[in-house]
Amino acid sequence: MYHRILVPLENTPTDAAILEHVRVLASFCKASVVLIHVADGFVARNYKPLGLRESEEMRADLAYLESCCQRLCDEGIDADSLLAGGDPAQEITAAAEREGCDLIAMSTHGHRFLKDLLFGSVANEVRHRSRIPVLCVRGGGGVPTPAGGVPAFKP
Repeated sequence: MYHRILVPLENTPTDAAILEHVRVLASFCKASVVLIHVADGFVARNYKPLGLRESEEMRADLAYLESCCQRLCDEGIDADSLLAGGDPAQEITAAAEREGCDLIAMSTHGHRFLKDLLFGSVANEVRHRSRIPVLCVRGGGGVPTPAGGVPAFKP
């Protein structure tokens, strides 16, 4: 079914829903997982062109990614992590192609209409740009738990 799944993370509690979903899906499919966070602050967007040093935010994002990656590895899932900088939708779709992923699985906030116009929707942009399937799982509102279990990823 799926062999390599790209999972964009925000470093927010919304990530718990997609991480739990992907944990189960990757285990079932015996797929590897690539976690990505796209930092989009000034330093992240201009890190390479201006030769800037990484920001504290970028270091915290990398530590978060590595922590999530380690939790997946501890459960026997082959996982890697990437920290990117720039436009989130562009970086996510480029990483999916570069990494040979056959699914992008991401969390959404469930914004509608006016909020999408105000805040934009990375998931919507990814869906339109991607040449591979995009699985969207609504974040928040509690984390689904395995039958009788505790969620592996808490916010």
